Amino acid sequence: MHHYTNIEFADMHKAFGAAYGNANLAQRIYEEQHPQRHIPCHTTFSRLDQRLRDSGQCQARKIDSGRHRTVRTLNFEDEVLQRFENNPRTSTRAVSHTMGTSHMSVWRVLSEYEKHPFHIQKVQTLMPDDYHDRLQFAEWYLHTANNDPDFSRRILWTDEACFSRDGFFNTHNSHIWSDTNPKAVENVRNQWKFSVNIWVGFVDGYLVGPYVFPARLDGHFYGIFLEEMLPELLEDVPINIRRNLIFQHDGAPAHFDLNCRNYLNVHFPNRWIGRAGPIAWPARSPDMTPVDFCVWGHIKTIVYETPVDTVEELVARIILAFDDLRDRPQIFRRIRRSIIRRYMLCVNNGGRNFEQFL
Repeated sequence: MHHYTNIEFADMHKAFGAAYGNANLAQRIYEEQHPQRHIPCHTTFSRLDQRLRDSGQCQARKIDSGRHRTVRTLNFEDEVLQRFENNPRTSTRAVSHTMGTSHMSVWRVLSEYEKHPFHIQKVQTLMPDDYHDRLQFAEWYLHTANNDPDFSRRILWTDEACFSRDGFFNTHNSHIWSDTNPKAVENVRNQWKFSVNIWVGFVDGYLVGPYVFPARLDGHFYGIFLEEMLPELLEDVPINIRRNLIFQHDGAPAHFDLNCRNYLNVHFPNRWIGRAGPIAWPARSPDMTPVDFCVWGHIKTIVYETPVDTVEELVARIILAFDDLRDRPQIFRRIRRSIIRRYMLCVNNGGRNFEQFL
């Protein structure tokens, strides 16, 4: 930890005044004037000025809480803030251990200077060549939707997801409130495993499906599904929507099957979105797939509310969860608005990941 002298504090304050209260500029001025010295964090300059205004001292004035605390100096605060500026991913415990101080002392410094811990957003890994395709698709969608108000209501968005026995269990967000610790546990990694592969779609305010796919979906079965099952699943959709339907799917291997693409070219001429389709779907883009970013999480939360013991029970829960979703068509209107927002962010970020800005 660097301990500043009174002369150093005085020179810092002069630099802060020369910078007219701009802490970043004050840091640069100070570094130019005193290159041989330890250069403090830019926040030290503004905190020093405020501290001198409030107390005329270079150390924190603490309200007496009835318990003795070690005097905390500006040097200590600067050291804490500098460590987190150098490594924002470090922890309060790691810093307190390194500095030989208490964990709560580090917490108090961060809290008083309005530093907050933020969760890291997990996003799909993209390849550099993906940016252009994602940008191009988002621009096409926004342009078409702007010129044709009914365009977004004619797209059948589809996706598949695997539901396993274990599902997902987030220990960070799972709690049991009690006056004593119930020592609760959650069974995971069962040796008897099962899973089902579910297809679903939605168009306008209509839910299409769900439909149970085989565990290993190939082009042959997917072609049979498109030709025989999909028309039946669309029977509840009004004829005026079906007549001009735009079919969407992603770039899964089964979707790329030549016979499937030929079928779509015949039955959805220039009206299908997918890999090698008349409207190209960008690879590695689950964040642009409405079913993926809006529907699956909602359904899985309901399905896995309690443990699942059999594959029959799993399928039954999935169907009930979708029935609940089917009765709330307003959700699909919100999803369409979410698509616009996401695609605008995609354009603004040049096709790169954008979920961290939502």
